[in-house]
Amino acid sequence: MKIEIAKTAGFCMGVRRAVELALDAPGKHAAPIYTYGPLIHNPQVLALFAEKGIRVLNEIPERGCGTVLIRAHGVPPADKKRLSAAGFNVVDATCPRVIRVQTIIRVHARKGFDTIIVGDRDHPEVVGLMGYAGVSGHVVSTQADLDALPAFDQAIIVAQTTQNMRFYETIKAWAAETHPHYKAFDTICDSTEKRQAEVKRLAEGVDAVIVVGGRQSGNTRRLAEIAADSGKPTFHVETEAELGGCGLDGLGTVGITAGASTPNWIIKRVYRELERLPATRSSDAFGECFRIVQPLLLTNGYVALGAGCLAFACSRLMGITPASAPVAAAMLYVLSMHLLNHLTGTAEDQYNDPERARFYETHRLRLSALAIAAGAAGILCAAMMGTTAFVILLLMSLLGLTYNLYLVPAGLDFRFRRIKDIPGSKTILIAAAWGVVVALLPGIAAKRYLSADILLVFAWATGLVFSRTAFFDLLDVQGDRMVGKETLPILLGGVKTVVLLKGILTAAILLVALAAAVGLVAPLGFLLTLCPGIMLVLVTAHEQGRMLPGMRLEFLVESLFLLSGLLTLLVGWF
Repeated sequence: MKIEIAKTAGFCMGVRRAVELALDAPGKHAAPIYTYGPLIHNPQVLALFAEKGIRVLNEIPERGCGTVLIRAHGVPPADKKRLSAAGFNVVDATCPRVIRVQTIIRVHARKGFDTIIVGDRDHPEVVGLMGYAGVSGHVVSTQADLDALPAFDQAIIVAQTTQNMRFYETIKAWAAETHPHYKAFDTICDSTEKRQAEVKRLAEGVDAVIVVGGRQSGNTRRLAEIAADSGKPTFHVETEAELGGCGLDGLGTVGITAGASTPNWIIKRVYRELERLPATRSSDAFGECFRIVQPLLLTNGYVALGAGCLAFACSRLMGITPASAPVAAAMLYVLSMHLLNHLTGTAEDQYNDPERARFYETHRLRLSALAIAAGAAGILCAAMMGTTAFVILLLMSLLGLTYNLYLVPAGLDFRFRRIKDIPGSKTILIAAAWGVVVALLPGIAAKRYLSADILLVFAWATGLVFSRTAFFDLLDVQGDRMVGKETLPILLGGVKTVVLLKGILTAAILLVALAAAVGLVAPLGFLLTLCPGIMLVLVTAHEQGRMLPGMRLEFLVESLFLLSGLLTLLVGWF
């Protein structure tokens, strides 16, 4: 099954802003934290807010305390005043596009204009807009509503920001013909326009359309209606759990789009489930391959194999005859490290990769035992390489075990009490740890001193692994944000992170090629430029929407390390 995801699927700017304001509120504003009405129309995000103690305030009390966030849809101005008068600290999370419509109505209402609002009468955004229009506001949801309106001396026409574009164009054409003195404003959000246009194009090229989002979300329902109008089978689902009953077997291409209030981690989970369904139900070569690869990725066995291949390649790059102990130490240490990371990171995995989270919860004891055994075996392999290698790997292992421990007493006013609390630390430490075990340890064990070629190969391997880890963080940015994890993409933002990755990968290509050209490393370096080169292509393809997050992308990225070992073997043979 081929899967296509609409580029515009997921959080729009206004929803993202509102969600981030809510997630940041507990650390910035006075408790308790409330949202006035549901912040957005997505039950999974609202459930997460509830878990974090952010409650929904449906009625305004006479007296209150704490902080109230105004929902992304906006509210009537009278409600804001009542909230402030009740004693709440009010944080306005209204979408800026909605604020623009509110401003247009307020300015013209003061001049005596009647306001025709094209939208769903009971939608929170429309209720809020009516608060600005007052008695001169009129809601139009159908052509019949329009025909029932009296003629106005002066009037403006605005639309709910998530309204159906085609219906609004009909209204504007009616006004131009029958009431040319009415002023019509284009207030449908450009994100809504793009989504509706894209779902039409998407439906033309697929066999079925999956629309992901809350059933209370007006813009999500409209996407489903537009997709259904194309004549293609259309399924509106809230989560991946509803896909089983959609009857998708035998379809060649399935398209996915999502409403503006649907988080990326929900879309990603739907994509992963669609990716998995055909493989689990088929007995052909593809199904067998899937059933082999999936457990290797889940248990990090494939990652460990890649670390062994990278250690083998780095040894050859430094002109060292590869030995079994350094390769085994790299595989075992990386296996132990990644198992422990996932065993302690099930909170974010619940959003980013629920199947992995279930796997680690089900097999927690066995995987914990495997992590400890692999770590101990890795240290023994390092001992076989010499005292220096043994001491370095032992210290690294102890540092890894302290990652989640509180090292600063609770009484001290210090933000970073654990290594884990340092923003972006996990990505940097994982990359450095890989660099040590695949390049530094084999080099020092063989040469007994720290040479320029060892440092160069260490930098190349660390940069490659850093790019791999930061790229996965980029794919998981919304899920990590939901659990309060501060990864580099959260700190830098998506665009800056992509620029950083491209810069590091380009530097890795030039570094190993130039080093090979001047004879600092083996000529193998020219061939190994393929590894960061392919990674650069994957990052660029994902940036352009051509490479979708899922098991296939994960497999391709992890395979780059196996590629380094295969290229090294080829050079040895020829």
